[in-house]
Amino acid sequence: MNIVDRYVYRTVLAYAAMAMAVLLTLGALFVFISEQSDIGVGNYSAGDALVYTLLNLPQQAFELLPIGAMIGALMGLGNLAAGSELIVTRASGVSVWRIAWPVGLAGATLALAMYGIGEYAAPPLAQLAKREKTTAKLADVSFAGQSGAWVKDGNLILRVQTGEVGRAFGGVTLFVLNGATTLESIDRAERVSIGEPGKWRLHNVLTTRFGADHIDAGSSAEMTIRSTVNPAFLGVAATDPDLLTLRGLAGYIDHLRRNNLETASFEISFWSRIARLFAVVIVTLLALPFVFGPLRTTGAGTRTVVGVLLGVLFFLITRTVENGGQLFAMNPALVGWMPTAGIGVCTLIAISRTR
Repeated sequence: MNIVDRYVYRTVLAYAAMAMAVLLTLGALFVFISEQSDIGVGNYSAGDALVYTLLNLPQQAFELLPIGAMIGALMGLGNLAAGSELIVTRASGVSVWRIAWPVGLAGATLALAMYGIGEYAAPPLAQLAKREKTTAKLADVSFAGQSGAWVKDGNLILRVQTGEVGRAFGGVTLFVLNGATTLESIDRAERVSIGEPGKWRLHNVLTTRFGADHIDAGSSAEMTIRSTVNPAFLGVAATDPDLLTLRGLAGYIDHLRRNNLETASFEISFWSRIARLFAVVIVTLLALPFVFGPLRTTGAGTRTVVGVLLGVLFFLITRTVENGGQLFAMNPALVGWMPTAGIGVCTLIAISRTR
């Protein structure tokens, strides 16, 4: 890299860092405000809400990085263009594609940071925040390992191991006590769903009953139990695709396939996460046609607004395609890559037409 390359590279990264700082501050504020309705429930306090907000910052950084990269590139390159630095560079014989090299390298650096956050920081901290919040709200919940939760309700002890948010939950074991220390039966269900208030439905249940001198085993397609436990307990052990690493998603998809369960939403999430890493580089390069064209002489405010609008538009398109692809049973890899591939083609065409 020559001096110009390093200068452009540092400028894009510096403005992207400033954009992320502003976005994370606003995001943290919104999360903290949204937690106000839960403060006072159980032992959940304002301090717990603040901790919850801070623990979710890496997850927000992972989700906001494409928008931050876009704003940072527009702001940084826009200031260089407004100061005629890019114009002088172009006048000296440097092509737009040559300028795209340090810009793309800055995007790749941001993508690498996004990968590190998404694999090593965001998932464990977001899951910890979720568990701590539920523990504070439901004082009778305890945990075993990273994917199981226990709760006692009268003579029932319920363990939920894993499941999918918003649908049904799997790996359910129900221990029925007779008195304080006598185990009467154990029911193992493939999944449990919420029915009427105070009633849970267990599906594909295997039952083991302990008699005085014998053990009976049986099975049933469905059984209903009554419980006063808050249904929010189920969500604490649910498997949310957004809170899994790429390796975690790959492992969970393999687990679902081996058990002949639905994998579409998790496969779409897997390919989308990979595609979004490349999208960071692409949206950074997308700033070039704008700063050499309509945004060259505009102010910082205009470039910021354009960056936010483009970032939000990309986010909305991505979510729409993902939801539509799952609804119409489209190929998960195609659904995951479609928005990124589309914006990539548009970026290449726009740069090639830049003069």
